[in-house]
Amino acid sequence: MVSGEEAATGPVLVCSLKVSAVRTIPDDGKYHLVRFPFGTAESSDEHGMHQVAQPDGHTVKDWTREDRAGLIWPARSGWGELYAMVQWESGNYSELRDQFVRDPLGFTDAGEDTTATDHRVPSPGRNYFTKTHGIFVKAGTPLGLRVAQRSGRSQKLLLAEFKLVIRDA
Repeated sequence: MVSGEEAATGPVLVCSLKVSAVRTIPDDGKYHLVRFPFGTAESSDEHGMHQVAQPDGHTVKDWTREDRAGLIWPARSGWGELYAMVQWESGNYSELRDQFVRDPLGFTDAGEDTTATDHRVPSPGRNYFTKTHGIFVKAGTPLGLRVAQRSGRSQKLLLAEFKLVIRDA
Protein backbone atom coordinates (compact mmCIF):
# COMPACT_ATOMS: atom_id res chain seq x y z
CA MET A 1 0.00 0.00 0.00
CA VAL A 2 1.35 3.44 -0.96
CA SER A 3 1.20 6.12 1.73
CA GLY A 4 -0.20 9.57 1.03
CA GLU A 5 3.30 11.07 0.98
CA GLU A 6 4.57 8.44 -1.49
CA ALA A 7 1.53 8.93 -3.73
CA ALA A 8 2.21 12.68 -3.86
CA THR A 9 5.98 12.52 -4.43
CA GLY A 10 6.86 8.97 -5.48
CA PRO A 11 8.71 6.46 -3.32
CA VAL A 12 11.88 7.39 -1.49
CA LEU A 13 14.83 5.30 -2.74
CA VAL A 14 17.64 4.32 -0.35
CA CYS A 15 21.07 2.74 -0.74
CA SER A 16 22.97 2.20 2.50
CA LEU A 17 26.53 0.82 2.39
CA LYS A 18 28.87 -0.18 5.21
CA VAL A 19 32.37 -1.61 5.35
CA SER A 20 34.28 -2.65 8.44
CA ALA A 21 37.13 -4.40 6.61
CA VAL A 22 40.28 -2.44 7.43
CA ARG A 23 41.75 -0.56 4.49
CA THR A 24 45.12 1.16 4.51
CA ILE A 25 45.10 4.68 3.07
CA PRO A 26 48.50 6.08 2.03
CA ASP A 27 49.64 9.62 2.76
CA ASP A 28 50.15 10.40 -0.91
CA GLY A 29 48.29 13.70 -1.35
CA LYS A 30 45.44 11.99 -3.22
CA TYR A 31 41.84 11.20 -2.35
CA HIS A 32 40.91 7.50 -2.30
CA LEU A 33 37.47 6.13 -3.13
CA VAL A 34 36.08 4.07 -0.24
CA ARG A 35 35.09 0.60 -1.51
CA PHE A 36 32.09 -1.33 -0.19
CA PRO A 37 31.14 -5.02 -0.37
CA PHE A 38 28.18 -6.23 -2.40
CA GLY A 39 25.25 -8.54 -1.70
CA THR A 40 24.40 -9.69 1.81
CA ALA A 41 27.26 -7.64 3.28
CA GLU A 42 25.39 -4.45 2.36
CA SER A 43 23.14 -2.67 4.80
CA SER A 44 20.44 -2.07 2.17
CA ASP A 45 20.27 -1.87 -1.61
CA GLU A 46 16.65 -2.69 -2.38
CA HIS A 47 16.70 -0.47 -5.48
CA GLY A 48 19.86 -1.93 -7.08
CA MET A 49 22.13 1.12 -6.86
CA HIS A 50 25.27 -0.78 -5.72
CA GLN A 51 25.54 -3.98 -7.72
CA VAL A 52 28.35 -6.22 -8.95
CA ALA A 53 26.91 -5.92 -12.49
CA GLN A 54 26.99 -2.17 -13.01
CA PRO A 55 24.69 -0.11 -15.27
CA ASP A 56 27.47 0.56 -17.81
CA GLY A 57 27.98 -3.19 -18.36
CA HIS A 58 31.10 -3.69 -16.22
CA THR A 59 31.10 -6.51 -13.66
CA VAL A 60 33.15 -6.01 -10.50
CA LYS A 61 35.19 -9.12 -9.77
CA ASP A 62 36.86 -8.11 -6.46
CA TRP A 63 35.30 -5.35 -4.37
CA THR A 64 38.46 -4.98 -2.27
CA ARG A 65 40.60 -4.06 -5.31
CA GLU A 66 38.28 -2.26 -7.75
CA ASP A 67 37.33 1.37 -7.17
CA ARG A 68 34.01 0.66 -8.89
CA ALA A 69 32.99 -1.03 -5.61
CA GLY A 70 32.82 2.48 -4.16
CA LEU A 71 30.09 3.67 -6.52
CA ILE A 72 26.41 4.25 -5.90
CA TRP A 73 24.55 4.55 -9.21
CA PRO A 74 21.34 6.57 -8.55
CA ALA A 75 18.30 4.61 -9.73
CA ARG A 76 16.61 7.84 -10.81
CA SER A 77 17.26 11.54 -10.96
CA GLY A 78 16.04 13.69 -8.07
CA TRP A 79 17.00 15.35 -4.84
CA GLY A 80 19.70 13.31 -3.13
CA GLU A 81 20.63 13.31 0.51
CA LEU A 82 24.12 11.92 1.08
CA TYR A 83 25.32 10.62 4.43
CA ALA A 84 28.70 9.30 5.49
CA MET A 85 30.50 8.04 8.57
CA VAL A 86 34.27 7.55 8.62
CA GLN A 87 36.36 6.09 11.45
CA TRP A 88 40.17 6.30 11.40
CA GLU A 89 42.65 4.49 13.63
CA SER A 90 44.51 6.47 16.26
CA GLY A 91 47.48 8.21 14.68
CA ASN A 92 49.66 11.26 14.50
CA TYR A 93 47.71 13.07 11.75
CA SER A 94 48.12 16.64 10.67
CA GLU A 95 44.89 16.51 8.65
CA LEU A 96 42.02 14.19 7.70
CA ARG A 97 39.95 14.79 4.60
CA ASP A 98 36.69 13.49 3.14
CA GLN A 99 34.35 14.45 0.32
CA PHE A 100 31.43 13.32 -1.78
CA VAL A 101 32.02 13.20 -5.53
CA ARG A 102 29.88 12.83 -8.63
CA ASP A 103 31.43 10.67 -11.34
CA PRO A 104 34.67 9.97 -9.46
CA LEU A 105 36.01 7.67 -12.20
CA GLY A 106 35.17 9.96 -15.13
CA PHE A 107 32.45 7.91 -16.86
CA THR A 108 30.35 10.88 -18.05
CA ASP A 109 31.09 13.92 -20.20
CA ALA A 110 30.59 16.11 -17.12
CA GLY A 111 33.51 14.43 -15.33
CA GLU A 112 34.43 14.50 -11.66
CA ASP A 113 32.51 16.99 -9.51
CA THR A 114 33.35 17.16 -5.80
CA THR A 115 31.14 18.54 -3.05
CA ALA A 116 31.03 18.72 0.75
CA THR A 117 34.82 18.54 1.02
CA ASP A 118 36.02 18.70 4.63
CA HIS A 119 39.63 19.12 5.76
CA ARG A 120 39.64 18.31 9.45
CA VAL A 121 42.03 18.78 12.31
CA PRO A 122 42.30 15.39 14.04
CA SER A 123 41.34 14.75 17.63
CA PRO A 124 43.40 12.72 20.14
CA GLY A 125 42.85 8.98 19.78
CA ARG A 126 40.63 7.54 17.07
CA ASN A 127 38.88 9.97 14.76
CA TYR A 128 35.17 9.54 14.05
CA PHE A 129 33.35 11.82 11.62
CA THR A 130 29.87 12.03 10.16
CA LYS A 131 28.58 14.25 7.41
CA THR A 132 25.45 14.92 5.40
CA HIS A 133 24.90 16.95 2.25
CA GLY A 134 22.05 17.51 -0.20
CA ILE A 135 22.58 17.53 -3.97
CA PHE A 136 20.68 16.86 -7.15
CA VAL A 137 21.56 13.39 -8.44
CA LYS A 138 21.23 12.09 -11.96
CA ALA A 139 20.53 8.53 -13.07
CA GLY A 140 23.63 7.29 -14.90
CA THR A 141 26.05 9.50 -12.94
CA PRO A 142 27.63 7.50 -10.10
CA LEU A 143 28.50 8.91 -6.69
CA GLY A 144 31.32 8.11 -4.32
CA LEU A 145 32.83 8.87 -0.94
CA ARG A 146 36.54 9.69 -0.92
CA VAL A 147 39.03 10.08 1.91
CA ALA A 148 42.60 11.27 2.35
CA GLN A 149 44.95 11.75 5.26
CA ARG A 150 48.17 13.56 6.12
CA SER A 151 50.33 11.81 8.72
CA GLY A 152 53.61 11.02 7.04
CA ARG A 153 52.71 7.33 6.71
CA SER A 154 49.86 5.02 5.70
CA GLN A 155 46.93 4.84 8.14
CA LYS A 156 43.98 2.50 8.58
CA LEU A 157 40.39 3.39 7.78
CA LEU A 158 38.55 1.18 10.27
CA LEU A 159 34.90 1.70 9.32
CA ALA A 160 32.94 3.63 6.72
CA GLU A 161 29.31 4.09 5.78
CA PHE A 162 27.93 5.77 2.67
CA LYS A 163 24.23 6.33 2.13
CA LEU A 164 22.05 7.91 -0.55
CA VAL A 165 18.37 8.82 -0.17
CA ILE A 166 16.64 10.00 -3.36
CA ARG A 167 13.45 12.04 -3.26
CA ASP A 168 11.61 13.47 -6.24
CA ALA A 169 13.01 16.85 -7.26
